[in-house]
Order: sequence, then C-alpha cells, then structure tokens
Amino acid sequence: MASNDQLGGFEHIPVTVNENDLESGALKILQTIRPHWHVATIRFKLLTDGITNKLIGCLPEDAPEDETVLVRVYGNKTDLLIDRKAETQNILLLSKEGLAPNLYATFENGLAYRYQPGRTLNKTTVYDPKIYPLVAQKMAQLHKVKVEGVSDPKPFVWKKLRDFLNLVPETFSSSKVQKRFEALRLPSQTDLNQEIIELQRALEKPDIPIVFCHNDLLLANVIYTESDHKVTFIDYEYAAFNYQAFDVANHFAEFVGMELSEVNYEVDFPSEDFRKNWIRIYLEEFNKRPPLEGEIEDLHRNVLKFVLVTYVFWGIWALIQAEHSNIEFDYLLLAKLRLDEYFSKKTEYLGLDKPIGTNDPS
Repeated sequence: MASNDQLGGFEHIPVTVNENDLESGALKILQTIRPHWHVATIRFKLLTDGITNKLIGCLPEDAPEDETVLVRVYGNKTDLLIDRKAETQNILLLSKEGLAPNLYATFENGLAYRYQPGRTLNKTTVYDPKIYPLVAQKMAQLHKVKVEGVSDPKPFVWKKLRDFLNLVPETFSSSKVQKRFEALRLPSQTDLNQEIIELQRALEKPDIPIVFCHNDLLLANVIYTESDHKVTFIDYEYAAFNYQAFDVANHFAEFVGMELSEVNYEVDFPSEDFRKNWIRIYLEEFNKRPPLEGEIEDLHRNVLKFVLVTYVFWGIWALIQAEHSNIEFDYLLLAKLRLDEYFSKKTEYLGLDKPIGTNDPS
C-alpha cells in the first residue's frame, strides 16, 4: 500500500527494484502512479548516459512523449554518498520553482519523475550560442533560490570531501582493481587528505558567496528543449549550499565529456574568452544588471581556483565507485584523469595573483 509523504504529497512505494530486472520493477511502480495504463501497451527504453544510477523510460505505445515516466534506480551503495531524504526535499523545492522535473514517487531504492522532452548536451552543443546563455541564466536562477529556515548557509564541499575520502578503501576488495589502482599510480588517502587541507586553507574565505548549487552539472544533466527554447537541469543528487564558483567551475570542467578515451583538457576545457562571456551572462541574470568588468574578473579567478576542488571531488568519488559500483565503467581511469589534471593545474590556478573576489549575491 503506497503512502503520501508529508514533504509534498507524492507517494512512497514500499518496493525495491532489482537493477538487473528494471522492467518488472518499473511495472510495480507504474501500477501505483499510473494505474490506468494498460500493461500490455507499455514500452520501456533503457537510458544509458548515467554512470551512477540506472534509468528507464516508461510510456504506453501511441501516447505522447511528454507523458513518459522516468524510473531511476540508485546505484549500488550510493546511499553512502548521497543523502536521499535531502535529495527528495531538493527536488520538491526546485520543482515548485520551475527548476526541476515533477517528482511522482519515491521507492526503496529510487525515484519516479516526469520526463523532460529534449536532448542532453554534448561536447558540441554546450558551445552553441543559442544554448549556453540559457544554461548560464538557469544556473543564476538556481543560485538565487531561498530555502526556508536557512539564514546562514555553509558550503557542503569540505565536509563532503572528507566524508568521501573516508569511504575510499585502503585496499580494494577486488585484487584486479587494486592492481590497476597501483599501476595507475593514483594518490593515497593520506596524499589526498593533504590536498584537501591545502585547498580549504586557500579557498575557505568569508567573502566567497555561498548559494544553493546543483554541484553536478555535467553535460548529461542539462536538457535542451528546442520547441520551448529552454534548458532544464536534472539529477539533483548533490544539490546543496556551496560556493557559487564551485558550480560554475564544475560545469566548465565537464565540457571535456565522459568518453574517457577522448578526454583532452587542452582542447575541450573552455577558452578564457568563452568562460568570461559565460560568466558575463550569468552575472547579468544573477544581479539583474550588467556586470562590471572587475566582477567578471573576480568570479573568473574564483572559478579557476574551484576547478581544482571539482577535480579532487570527482576523483575521490570515482575511487569509491571503483569499489562499489556494478555499472560497467572505468572509474579508475576517471579518477586518474581528474587527479592528473588537478596536479597539472594546481600551481597555476592557486597562484592567480588577485585575492578571490566578492561577488555577493543580491
């Protein structure tokens, strides 16, 4: 029997979906939230962009595409990384603001929510002059969201980094994974802890704006709907208060894409001209006025410094996934790419001459 959750009237269904039998599990969810759908007519489409969770689209044949229900099954042990109650609260909050798809239901190991028609960004469309201004503006709108009862927000990133680091095994349970970890010469927990201490000492300043952030705006988490000429952000698993510059930095860092064999930071990390133009559009929406050149320069410096934090954050995340995930993906190579780029750019970015700026949210 499903029950209404007090957070917003959506239903919690006491069902656990087997990630190896998504269709049967999805049908159990649909029996509650779409009881009028005829089972024999429902068609399923496995969506494969994600490297954390498994996602399946559900729709009766001949029904319009925008009636699709997405059923997302959490990856193995991801509850170690993500506060699922907070994620649900965030989705409800942001859907009311028009910033996230509607949530239909939760179940024991996942969510069911509204499908947003459109296409996810890729390494080409993320530069499209029709699209990237919409992303910058949407992020600014997200960053202005107020959360009831929160008057003095704290950035989540330093605690989250240490929580993540504590989950990295000293020795991987798979000897194959352990040997590859050693062959790739990835840094130890002790080494990574020292980097976190150094980054926090350099960047934890009282005048850096803290706003409500997505914190995981990779290309697959931005959907462009051409018919409406709008973008929608999805997958708010890591949404929380954080440094303004982290969210922008994380988005820029993801321009290189997730095809690991093709990652090339020298080619695909956005150019300075592009970054500053993106930031100009963002600040105009954020402040509701044209930004001063000094404001653009300040945020740009902040962003490059926080790019370093994103590399460490997702590098450590990938080490955890290498231990726990059942998804076929080369997490150790992802960790290697992120952390190598961190060490490559650390001296340059931390050495930027002016102090990190004062783009206080209005």
